[in-house]
Amino acid sequence: MRKLIMWNIITLDGYFEGNQNWDLSCHNIIWGQELEKLGIEQLNSADYLVFGRVTYEGMAAHWTNAEGEIADLMNKIPKLVFSKTLKTADWNNTTLIRENASAEIKKIKEEGDGDIYVFGSANLSVTFVNDNLFDEYRIGISPVISGSGRPLFGQGISTRNLSLISTQQLSTGGVVLKYLKKSNPKSL
Repeated sequence: MRKLIMWNIITLDGYFEGNQNWDLSCHNIIWGQELEKLGIEQLNSADYLVFGRVTYEGMAAHWTNAEGEIADLMNKIPKLVFSKTLKTADWNNTTLIRENASAEIKKIKEEGDGDIYVFGSANLSVTFVNDNLFDEYRIGISPVISGSGRPLFGQGISTRNLSLISTQQLSTGGVVLKYLKKSNPKSL
């Protein structure tokens, strides 16, 4: 069975972007050779990349014009975008899914044994958290307190107990934490 993995970078106080869409300045603080290597490893293991509409639009705009190994992988890997409002999804290897995000992800998880990554996509991620679909959470903590922005884990998320499986300190001062979901999500 495929694993559904959340990959996000947040500030120390829990924001994944600033007060505006695509204010990702905390990413610049944590970025370096170690995260680049991790990014390439993750993309090489990915069967699919999953996005909500807002993240998809920003990623497509950036990566279709970018160059380098990460750009090549981002453009090559099959992508799923979940949106009820998008009319088309023109980024290379993208499938637009309009309904039943959790049911579709459950089905795709059962059809293989690779990794499925959700990047950004906070609204879609809330749905997957609440439906207990994430198998692993990979969170990069940028060494900055921003004081405001958009929280990754906002209101309305169900409680989930997790098991820490690894930590990686980065030379930029950040850290990458990897958590697995516990087998019984109701044990609090």
